[in-house]
Amino acid sequence: MKSYIKIHGPPVLEAIQELEKIAVDVPEVCIMDNLIEVDHIAFSDPEYVKGYWDETLNAVIDVKRCGTIISKSGESVGEYDFYFEWFTKPNTEQLRTLIKKIDDALAPTGAGYTITSK
Repeated sequence: MKSYIKIHGPPVLEAIQELEKIAVDVPEVCIMDNLIEVDHIAFSDPEYVKGYWDETLNAVIDVKRCGTIISKSGESVGEYDFYFEWFTKPNTEQLRTLIKKIDDALAPTGAGYTITSK
């Protein structure tokens, strides 16, 4: 299952980066977004992923998590800006927790969003 995010910005870039930060602390998911899609070859290297999260996002990510945080499904984000891909089907509480994290992370940016899980 994937939870697709459509950002209603600006600031779209800042919102995407906030969503990327969320994924570090949600081990039940991997992610894909427009930024990663463009540079997919670089993001296949765990050391590059670690550097990106540490330096660009100012978020600490464990090396082991670097190998699981980027979706390997090969599916494009399509008309959306971002998706969280669940490793197993989430329950209602997991979805509510993710939505709360997104609400909290995007509120300071002023960007709105819609979420569609399918």
